[in-house]
Amino acid sequence: MLDLGYVRNNLTLVRERLATRGPGYDLNEFSELDRARRETVAEVDRLRGERNAASQAIGRRKKEGADTSAEQEAVRKLGEEIKAREQQLAEVEEKLNGLLAYIPNLPHESVPVGSDENANGVVHSWGQPRAFAFPPREHVELGQKLGILDTGRAGKITGARFVVYAGAGALLERALIQFMLDLHTREHGYREILPPFMVNSASLYGTGNLPKFAGDLFKLEGFDYYLIPTAEVPVTNIFREEILDAEELPIAFVAYTPCFRSEAGSYGKDTRGLIRQHQFNKVELVRFSHPEDSYNQLEILTGHAEQVLQRLELPYRRVTLCTGDMGFSSAKTYDLEVWLPGQSRYREISSCSNFEDFQARRANIRFRPKAKEKPRLAHTLNGSGLAIGRTWVAIVENYQQEDGSVRIPDALQPYMHGMKEIKAEKWYPEA
Repeated sequence: MLDLGYVRNNLTLVRERLATRGPGYDLNEFSELDRARRETVAEVDRLRGERNAASQAIGRRKKEGADTSAEQEAVRKLGEEIKAREQQLAEVEEKLNGLLAYIPNLPHESVPVGSDENANGVVHSWGQPRAFAFPPREHVELGQKLGILDTGRAGKITGARFVVYAGAGALLERALIQFMLDLHTREHGYREILPPFMVNSASLYGTGNLPKFAGDLFKLEGFDYYLIPTAEVPVTNIFREEILDAEELPIAFVAYTPCFRSEAGSYGKDTRGLIRQHQFNKVELVRFSHPEDSYNQLEILTGHAEQVLQRLELPYRRVTLCTGDMGFSSAKTYDLEVWLPGQSRYREISSCSNFEDFQARRANIRFRPKAKEKPRLAHTLNGSGLAIGRTWVAIVENYQQEDGSVRIPDALQPYMHGMKEIKAEKWYPEA
């Protein structure tokens, strides 16, 4: 959430920066509500002052033995008017906070201005896409022929946009999770977290998923519980309503979780295969930072996600998202896009963002610079390190061989029990 005082004192600048995100962020209502709030506050203060002065006068009159019943009745009426004005103030403030909850973060000055992904800027590329001596296949065709992926049976079990992994396909998914967790904990200094896979509405509000994106979530009927869309939500909220010690920053957590998204508004997009599922696995990186260090931390976090792709020898590029393509809570986002030969294009596999104090203000995550100093809002960052299903896709497509088998990257072979390639499997192996 944006700071109320900052928006009020920099209204023109805020309008200009929000306009770079696209239309629909009219601040006229904010200005009207803020004016009403300030006028109501002034009126409440005036009435309280009048009541205090009248009460003091009554006290003096009583000492003189005078009848003060009329004055006391006037003070009582003042109290009723104050109460009514305070209720009016609470209603205005609720509307104002509700409006602020729907306003996105302001893009950092380094973010390119543009309306869609066509304005995103490539920072750098790593690796060369492989030249195949045969037409490369997509992961769905490969997975089904190998007997390691089944979308049809998943549809029978649950519905569209679910998948069943089998045999080496399931092992590959599990191996990727463990490989990433080991890399981030043993070499990158993250502490592993295994959080709840359900969160309450306060947690989703803290990260900016609610109230604006309720349609993207799966809610449990009869409970204030939601299935998590990403581990970012429970891990960020570990420190909700807490004050951290400045010396502890930066704090780095890594978490594996399944993720659940309704994909509202994405009808017809990527319905085939693993790119856009209702349920998928992800390893998430979350960092809590001192404000003056958060953009350095963004580079560190993004570099850690890149290391996964480099260890797996998957060609990719880092892209800076433009103002119109960024997420609601982000001030700056890098996407890592992996090359998928079956589609002959780069596809997002990780999104790494600095939210500055946007989430911390909503979740009240603060740190104390020094003993007895006033707490300040921390900066929060997160990124996929990586999305497991999309990494599965990238390996199957990039390491496919002409006979339909898939070679296992060297770095992953220890996690695959020494398996060097995936060959066709039967669905009903002998017992």
